[in-house]
Amino acid sequence: MERGGADFRRKNGVMQMQAPYARTLIELVREQAQVRPDATALVCAQGRFSYRDLADRAANVAGALLAAGVKHGDRVGLLLGNCVEWLDVCLGAGAVGATAVPLSTWSTRSELAFLLPDAKLSVLVVSPRFGDHDFAASLAALQGMPGVPTADRIWLLGPRHASLARYEDIIETAARFEPLPPGQAASAGDDALVLYTSGSTSAPKAVPLRHCAVIENAFNIGERQGLTQNDRVLLSSPLFWAFGSANALPATFSHGATLVLMEKFDAALALQAIAREQCTAIYTLPAMSAAMAHHPSFEPQKLASLRTGVTIGSPEEFLFAVEKLGIAELCNIYGATETCGNCAVTWHHWPLQRRAYCQGPPLPGQELRFVDEATGTIVPPGTPGLAEVRGYTTLGYSGASAAQNSKAFTDDGFYRTGDMGLLNADGDFVFVGRVSEMIKRAGINVSPAEVEAVLRRHPSVKDAAVVGVPDAARGERIFAYVVPAAAGAMDVKALLAHCATESSKYKMPDHIEACTSLPLTVTGKLQRNELKRMAVQRALDLASTAGPA
Repeated sequence: MERGGADFRRKNGVMQMQAPYARTLIELVREQAQVRPDATALVCAQGRFSYRDLADRAANVAGALLAAGVKHGDRVGLLLGNCVEWLDVCLGAGAVGATAVPLSTWSTRSELAFLLPDAKLSVLVVSPRFGDHDFAASLAALQGMPGVPTADRIWLLGPRHASLARYEDIIETAARFEPLPPGQAASAGDDALVLYTSGSTSAPKAVPLRHCAVIENAFNIGERQGLTQNDRVLLSSPLFWAFGSANALPATFSHGATLVLMEKFDAALALQAIAREQCTAIYTLPAMSAAMAHHPSFEPQKLASLRTGVTIGSPEEFLFAVEKLGIAELCNIYGATETCGNCAVTWHHWPLQRRAYCQGPPLPGQELRFVDEATGTIVPPGTPGLAEVRGYTTLGYSGASAAQNSKAFTDDGFYRTGDMGLLNADGDFVFVGRVSEMIKRAGINVSPAEVEAVLRRHPSVKDAAVVGVPDAARGERIFAYVVPAAAGAMDVKALLAHCATESSKYKMPDHIEACTSLPLTVTGKLQRNELKRMAVQRALDLASTAGPA
């Protein structure tokens, strides 16, 4: 036995853990509860929970879902922040064969009006509020709309509500649950999650991910990080992202480690959590790393426990995180929601410069190829091309976004990422650039079409187009060009107020520029490259006139 008595093997000179037997999320927690029942699985605002605690709590939720008629193949929605109840509901859904559908806690009422009918939920578990959003009021207002769960199928955490059911009452009165026989509970090939992600249309895409793909891919991600049962992994990103639910959560649990879960990212609180819990691994993004390193309370010695983790970003952003936060074995990653979060990850023990300038070899079970953007033919090895991935990926979008399947997936099962990359001489994936129209703002994908659709809904707007402008702090800024509906000065403040009401904060334009017309082709198609050139030049002009900060 080595390193804490866990079952390890040596492969290519590297110590690695044996993979768990479980191939569903609920069975994974039950397996860990049998092996190490009292080991801490979760630390969060609600307390500390062992693997046995999580298995028991999931059983309570499963009993309530079963009593409500939820069955194999149904969908259970989660509109919750990062909390123990999020895990309870996700795991409990799998116990009865249902699929968990986490919804963004940044969702506005308008966005929920699309998401809820599209998700086709049997039950929705929701926090009454999150941040500025009053979900209880929004859901009460949406009652009667086709596809929105009825009041008795919306289970609200916390105080009793005039019309919505109370989650705690339902859970406490549910009959004792016993694990269901095969075929009724979730199986390896069933969908564990349906995650909503920004897409190339004006509505988010629904991405189903299978249990086996999530667990096996996440175990391999944990292996690249060198995780063991002794690790304590800090996650402050939302669980409704693949980064959390399809990556950090199963990577941690498949190694019997502890997930230190923050409700949301706050630099000061993250620094405190690392020091208090002696976190050894971290899931971070460039904006998070910068916020922690530049915070007044930052003291490098208090982060000495950090050893490994994952991040995205440029080589400079990666090196910053390693050097400023002291994460010596930090891993560089590449992937998308469609690829269970990541499809390529560097090894933690590699030399620093190698990790900084690539995203590592494809994970086991993930196959990458690269095609010419114009012809679609496979390019020679080492030549940049559009990256396509097959293996531990979604089998296709669901809901309204299923209409995009023929464009997003090839006939032989590859997912078209829309990103340019290559495999270098060492077999490592190297991200070359984003050829899609997506804006990457502080590590979050923003669809230009979503922002444009919101702008066009304002009566003063005739047309609008949105592009990303490079920004050192946030990756890209959202730059909007707007054609006013009538001649005269445009009310930028009114437009921003409208956007704040209609969309999540991370989709808010950073700058709105009035124009008489948008650059179009002879066929009327937006010349987005020309618009981006204009936006970059305008941003430079604004920076030069603003002078030094």
